[in-house]
Amino acid sequence: MLSKVNDAVFTTKGFNISTEKELLDFEMIYNYLSSESYWSKGITAERVRISITNSLCFGIYKDGKQAGFARLITDKATFAYLCDVFILEEFKGLGLSKWLIQTIRAHDELQGLRRWLLATADAHGLYSQFGFVPLTSPDNWMGIYTPFKTD
Repeated sequence: MLSKVNDAVFTTKGFNISTEKELLDFEMIYNYLSSESYWSKGITAERVRISITNSLCFGIYKDGKQAGFARLITDKATFAYLCDVFILEEFKGLGLSKWLIQTIRAHDELQGLRRWLLATADAHGLYSQFGFVPLTSPDNWMGIYTPFKTD
């Protein structure tokens, strides 16, 4: 890993990161994704609920209150797609996003993956600190994009 943050910098200030879904503040996550994010405006609560159920999720908490979120779609053997990464406005500028990505990349169940992917419009500097680079052969990749229909 290229970048390294000392966990104690955050834990001594009352922050922790957990993958326990029971701790997630669903309403906060849904509101952020559907109203504030640029990548999933208008997403339905049901779609967010299904995505959380079927993903490895990471929550950042400050004294029990959720401060950030990230979701990983993975088979835990060969592939992981990092998405829905955000830190709430009141907690930005503290280095939490760096700590979150470091924690995800170091997670025991994710070691030895052949490929990690993500898409970002504005956080290339953050992710490059952890080894993410532009695709070397983007012409080899294909996709289907179906925008969410808002009701």
